[in-house]
Amino acid sequence: MGFAMRMNFVDVVVDNSLKHYDVNGKRMGYQFDIRLSYYRGHFLSVIDEFAVKVDGEPVPNEMIKLCINGKEFSPIEFDKCYTEFWQVIEPATIRVFYPGGLSDGAHDIDVTLMFRSPYMPIGPNHMYMPVDSSGSKRLEITK
Repeated sequence: MGFAMRMNFVDVVVDNSLKHYDVNGKRMGYQFDIRLSYYRGHFLSVIDEFAVKVDGEPVPNEMIKLCINGKEFSPIEFDKCYTEFWQVIEPATIRVFYPGGLSDGAHDIDVTLMFRSPYMPIGPNHMYMPVDSSGSKRLEITK
């Protein structure tokens, strides 16, 4: 991709949102919240690239769920989520399956989120404006 529009309306990674999650009393992983850094919401199907790194290590997509509207979606499902709308004012929770969770302390969270703006055509063959809504932040695990 040669270029992408970038609008820094909000921090993508939400402050104080990194925490462990448990299922039936067992530590199953961690989660944090993200927002779209854009001026309007979009359907999940317009997401072209999504990746998470924690402390410099890539997280496999099979271990990630994006939680919005009371539902969970894997990044490999995004292209089929053409009716699932992510409101610009609503954070999404990123849940990572990681038995035992992260160690206590601070962790570097990097999110790559590239989508196409379906109402901004820029060329032939259904090309639309790419938008960079990526973000990074160092967060402490909260209890």
